[in-house]
This record gives sequence, C-alpha cells and structure tokens, in this order.
Amino acid sequence: MKITWLGHSCFMLEADGFRVLLDPYHEVQGLPDVRAEADAVYCSHEHFDHGYTNNIRLTTGKENPFSVIEVQTFHDDQGGKLRGSNIIRKFTVHGVSAAHFGDLGHPLSPEQLEAIGPCDAILIPVGGFYTIDAAGAKAVADAVGAPVIVPMHYRNGDIGFDVLKTLDHFTKLYPAEQVKRYGSSLTLEKGMEKQVAVLSIKV
Repeated sequence: MKITWLGHSCFMLEADGFRVLLDPYHEVQGLPDVRAEADAVYCSHEHFDHGYTNNIRLTTGKENPFSVIEVQTFHDDQGGKLRGSNIIRKFTVHGVSAAHFGDLGHPLSPEQLEAIGPCDAILIPVGGFYTIDAAGAKAVADAVGAPVIVPMHYRNGDIGFDVLKTLDHFTKLYPAEQVKRYGSSLTLEKGMEKQVAVLSIKV
C-alpha cells in the first residue's frame, strides 16, 4: 500500500492501480484546495477542511481491492456536542492495514479499540485544539499499537491553522531514532520497524 500525504488530513492510498482519497480540504491556511483524481473518496466528517469534494474527479470501472472498516467516534470530548461525529476508517489490502483517524477528539473506548483491531499504520491528528493533542495522540497510538504512526493535522510554519500546535510537540514524545522522515509517500509493508513516519506534503 502506497500512502501519500496531500497536506492537512488528506491522503491518497494506492494499491493495484486503485486510488483512495481521504479527507480532501478547502481553505486550509497556506495550502491550495485539493485537486485530484481518485477511484474512491472517503471523508471522516463534512467540515470544509475534510469533506470538500468539489475539485475531485472520480474515475470509474476499477474494482476496489481495499476492505474498509468504519468506527464511529466524535470530533470532541463531549460526545459530539461541540463539533459532531467523526469516522475512523481502517483500509486493508494485501494483508496490510492503515487506519485514518480523521478529526478524533477523545481517547478511544475499549469497544472502539476492539473494532479497529490490529493496524500496520495509523494516520492520526496531533495538533490539538480541534482534535486530540500530542499527548492524546500518543496515548491513542500506544493503545492501538501500530508500528507506523503518521502524524497529520498540525501547523508547519505558515501552513495549517494558527491554533494548531507544531509537529515537534508530538515527535519530542518519542526517541529521536524512532522519528523517520520521508518524502511525500511511503510504501506500507508488513513488519516495518516502530516509527513516527513524518511525510512532507506532495506539491
């Protein structure tokens, strides 16, 4: 499974020539609106920075090789009263799984953790304010136990909302040797070493 970061919480997952786009955004500070072609689009919720599909062209005719599990969560720690619901989706293909956590706003219950199950990678928000913060993200990551942790939804210089924390608030919670830096993509495989996989935005 190839995982490419398009910025904010937006990723493209690819396998067998099939492209899955996650959480396309609109009006995120420092980023142009996402424009892409994909075979399928999934949005964790319908806020403008996660559910903007106007510029997405869907291709058709290919069989989806991904199996998808959906787990209902909330965008805040008050049962959705502040910001509504959020869907975690786990995508599995060829025996590897990646879970996209959207705008998760709370710790996961034992039932939610069981529903998600084992993952090879998680794509998780770390910037706080609208979502779990760095410490909250690490607690969720520890509970899930995925070896590959891909941080998202944080501020990087002029990119990202001003209220979000920067990536270093999250990476400093891990040993320096576990923080691995990639280009815009990584190929997810079984048995990868434990790491925080920092991607750069595809331009």
